[in-house]
Amino acid sequence: MRTRVCGWRWRQNPLRRRSDMVEAWIALGVAVLLCIGAPLVGAVVGLWAHDQARSVAAAERAQRHMVRAVVVGNTPQQLPYVQGGDREHAYQANVRWTEPGKGPKTALARVPAGTRTGDAVDVWFDRKGHGVAPPPNEIAVWQHTVTVGVCGAGGAAAVVLLGHGVVRRVALRHRLAEWEQEWARTGPDWTRGRA
Repeated sequence: MRTRVCGWRWRQNPLRRRSDMVEAWIALGVAVLLCIGAPLVGAVVGLWAHDQARSVAAAERAQRHMVRAVVVGNTPQQLPYVQGGDREHAYQANVRWTEPGKGPKTALARVPAGTRTGDAVDVWFDRKGHGVAPPPNEIAVWQHTVTVGVCGAGGAAAVVLLGHGVVRRVALRHRLAEWEQEWARTGPDWTRGRA
């Protein structure tokens, strides 16, 4: 014969204590927070990160300009690697381009890996004329959004689970104290006949 255990904390039972009901309600609250609250926090944080990343990308697009240039210096074996930035434009090389009304210009700029002398590449410069990485595109913005959203949801879930662990520890101590009190009342009746 099987005994039904599902939902035992919710049913009327002479052995059910108040702490059992509290624990059942806390478990329900934790389930709701994990299933609804954590994804909601992740979505809100992700939308905030998306707005921030789009504004940063727009600001970088306003501060930088793209030029179509030809690589004139450095062979592929001599291209120095640039720390930081994106991997597509990880090397620096001398490039030359012609600006309308100003004539030809030469500068050191970031170029994609595998670029050879004589290749035409798109390079980005800031207002001071320094070669910089291109501004983030929409794919990079969405990657940042998803990453921050997932981290936000994971952080919210971790906080809920950590809080649940603390509450369970307190509830266990309280339950053990209740059992000690009950045993202090009933223990002498049980052990009197055996002693």
